[in-house]
Amino acid sequence: MIIHNRNLEADPSYRERLHQYEHDVNARMAAGFKVAKKKGPMKIQVVVHVVYKNPDEKLSAAQVKSQIKALNRDYRAANADKSDAPPVWTGLVADAGIEFVLATKDPKGKKTTGITYTKTTRDEFGDDDSVKDPAQGGVKPWNSAKYLNLWSCNLGGGLLGYAQFPGGPATTDGVVILYTAFGTTGVAAVPFNLGRTATHEVGHWLNLRHIWGDTPDCSGGDGVSDTPNAATPNFNKPNFPHITCNNGPSGDMFMNYMDYVDDDTMIMFTPQQVVRMHSALAGPRASVVI
Repeated sequence: MIIHNRNLEADPSYRERLHQYEHDVNARMAAGFKVAKKKGPMKIQVVVHVVYKNPDEKLSAAQVKSQIKALNRDYRAANADKSDAPPVWTGLVADAGIEFVLATKDPKGKKTTGITYTKTTRDEFGDDDSVKDPAQGGVKPWNSAKYLNLWSCNLGGGLLGYAQFPGGPATTDGVVILYTAFGTTGVAAVPFNLGRTATHEVGHWLNLRHIWGDTPDCSGGDGVSDTPNAATPNFNKPNFPHITCNNGPSGDMFMNYMDYVDDDTMIMFTPQQVVRMHSALAGPRASVVI
């Protein structure tokens, strides 16, 4: 939300674009919108920019690939732990029908592994998009109209990751993840070692909001009717039910990917969240679908 608010201040037209996207989402939801399926899921090509100073930060190709595998697991509802959903919400565990593939060609059409490596002199980066700027020790994104750009780096200030909603500047578009929360192997560290920081942040990139609506009370919302309104974020491993905002008896859907719980506690998207993501892929993110 820091990135979002900064973009609102810097670019008045950004607010207008967001209003239009919300209008489109609401219209599609009212019409029972579904993206017409091809022969298989919608595919998005990804480039991962590994920005490192120390050897531990230089992620192996295996660790990068484990993150792509984790995204595909979660966005296809192929995660075994979806069975942990409380019975009241078992029927809401949704397959988003989205798959992610590492790019095989770079913006110039040359063969690539879909992974770039950039050595930096910086000890850490913040939420100011400096990791996306070569002049500040980072690396610029590939064409964000064609690629989902993921950055792995050492983030300071306790940050696990951050993302940009659709409609923001193309020069900073993408998702940044702390290197120890990236993927499921290598230096990925408990309790953020199941690749779900990226699952959460890519959700924002596809226009999903936090389930508590980013307000400190019950006045907010995430624009989705099948996620109960929640007062504030949940952390760690809450006990079910955790009731806030008069949402009993089931309480907060804290096991949703768009809350702040540990990786082993977040396990699901809902059908209406899928509609929001599909709406983004039919609208402002349409050009990234391959």
